[in-house]
This record gives sequence, structure tokens and C-alpha cells, in this order.
Amino acid sequence: MIEVAAIADAVRRAISLAAVELRPDALSAMETALGAERAPRAKRVLEQLIDNARIARTDRVPLCQDTGTVWVWLELGERECLSGDIYAAVDAAVAEAYRDGALRMSVVRDALTDRANTTDNTPAFMDITLRPGSGATVHVMLKGGGSDNSSVLEMLEPAAGIQGVRELVLRTVSAKATGACPPLVVGVGVGATFDKVALLAKKALLRPIGEPSADSAVAAFERELMDAINASGIGPAGMGGDTTALAVNVLSAPCHIASLPVAVNMGCCAVRSVSIDVG
Repeated sequence: MIEVAAIADAVRRAISLAAVELRPDALSAMETALGAERAPRAKRVLEQLIDNARIARTDRVPLCQDTGTVWVWLELGERECLSGDIYAAVDAAVAEAYRDGALRMSVVRDALTDRANTTDNTPAFMDITLRPGSGATVHVMLKGGGSDNSSVLEMLEPAAGIQGVRELVLRTVSAKATGACPPLVVGVGVGATFDKVALLAKKALLRPIGEPSADSAVAAFERELMDAINASGIGPAGMGGDTTALAVNVLSAPCHIASLPVAVNMGCCAVRSVSIDVG
């Protein structure tokens, strides 16, 4: 049995880290990009982003003023059970972490009928899945409005094939990259159903930068997309250059014979996620 309090504590710790510490893989990718970048203006932007990450970590201040909504993905071992109300415990942890960290509250009560601020950045947006074995992993991502607003979901015709997926990704980046604060991590979900494909795209953002898909054909597609995106010239902060994306991560799944769901979820230059094992 895993205590709900242990999950809540992991969420609390993850938020406090993600808000102020750039993921090590993202920082390393930016430093590598800085060495390869040819455009002087883009080099200056990358230098500033790297310096911003250093200041945030040293002074324990947010990487970005948009401290985001909180997405929690709990991978629970199938041998485990939870004691208590996991949703209430996670929301309490979110409220505490945001209050103690003096983080901006960014959640409204209802998207349509009541856009008053909830004042504690709850509710968290949570998914729970089972996996073989015991224990649990808590993934926490802080997602800013700019990156999520730059994301898309389309139900393509199956005949569109991989070329249709490619065109959608490149069209989305061309139209929306600057609003998502590049250099980007581009998460691409392909397959499943209308309600699940966006989750695939968001989960893809958790894969470490520089780690290709385990499927060689998908890995080749990721490289192709990455090269095309960086050839666009959008560059860091949309100021031009070679570094529009640090990574393109594609996650695919089965789907209906009549469907080709595709989602693109942008991760900004302050991509913020932390994963913690529990139990």
C-alpha cells in the first residue's frame, strides 16, 4: 500500500524543484546549441536563457513568471493500492507548494462561466495509470499558457499518412512557435482516440532531450522533423537562428482504422518537469 501522503509529498517537492530548476537535459541541450548556433542574435538569446537558469537555481526564484497549471501523472504499480483521497491530497500539496514558493496563481474556477482565480492554483490536472509491479512514479509538469495555447489537435484522414503528420507538425510550429517561447521541445502524439492523443503528446515531453524513440522508424521521423523545424530560421525567442527546437519527441499508439489522430504539444524553453519514485 502506498500512502496518499507520500504521493502528495512528492508532488510538493516536484513543484518546488520544477519551478526554479531547468531540467538538466534542457540546460545541456541549450549549452550544446549555443556552441553550434551561427546567428549572433540567437547566441545572445541562448546565453541569456542559460544565465536565467543559473539565476533561478541560485536565487530559488521562478524560471518564468508564468508558473503554470500543474499536471500530475501517477504511474501506479498494479500490486499497489492507495489509502485516502488522492485528488484532495494532491490539490492540498499544490496549494501549499504555490503559496510557500510565492508562485503565481493561474487557474480560474471555470473556463466558461466563472473566470475568477481559484487563488491557490488548484485543481491540479491529474492522470492515473497502472503499470506492472509495485511502487509508483509521480511525474509533475508545470505548463505555462503560452506553450499550451500554441498546441493543436487534429483528426486527420488515414490517407494523410506520415506526410500528413509531418505537414501538421511543421505548420503548427511555423504558425505558433514564437508564442511558445522557443527553443522548444515539441511533443507529438499520434494515434489512440480524440481524448487520448493530446495526452500522448504531453507525455512525449517527459522523455529526456537527446533520447530518441525506441522505435527506429519513429526515431528517424523525429530527426527529420527536428531538422525541418530548425531549418525554419525562427530561432530562439523567435529572433532568428538555427535553434528553434531542442528536441522533437513522438509517441504513437494504436487507433481506429478510420482515424489518424495527431496532437502537437509545445514545451517552452523553460520546460519544467520532475519525476519522483515513491515506494
